Amino acid sequence: MNLIAAVDNNWAIGYQNSLLVRIPRDQQMFRERTEGKVIVLGRKTLETFPQKQPLKNRVNIILSHDRNYTVRGALVVHSIEALTQVLAQYDDRDIYVAGGAGVYEQLLSRCDTAYITKIDYAYQADAYFPRLDRMADWQLTEDSEEQTYFDLEYYFQKYERKK
Repeated sequence: MNLIAAVDNNWAIGYQNSLLVRIPRDQQMFRERTEGKVIVLGRKTLETFPQKQPLKNRVNIILSHDRNYTVRGALVVHSIEALTQVLAQYDDRDIYVAGGAGVYEQLLSRCDTAYITKIDYAYQADAYFPRLDRMADWQLTEDSEEQTYFDLEYYFQKYERKK
């Protein structure tokens, strides 16, 4: 499985249930990489999407502890065990874990590739992605040229779990 996230210099991903910043090229990369695939996310992450709706042209699987939670256009599961059963029908290479922090932490051990947009800035934040750069079993395998959005610099990176 894959992880996909935009992180700042401190590996922060959000603040008060919102993204830290919206970079059009990052959003385009996310769309290109995940269209036609499966995305796994938590309820709070879904609520950061436009109109708080599942993304089109993807299988949206929402992990929520709230057994009464439903959303049109998505499959809602209530445990990692239920998620595992649902994901068994898909190719691991087509599954993207898209947040938030708790979902990333719960599924990190099952993933072997991470697509990271690394933003060269430190935001005020309260949600973080696991620090792959400090984990011995992960390595940076791709790093793009510097990208810019106004005065913000960022990089598209790929981390892979060491075999």
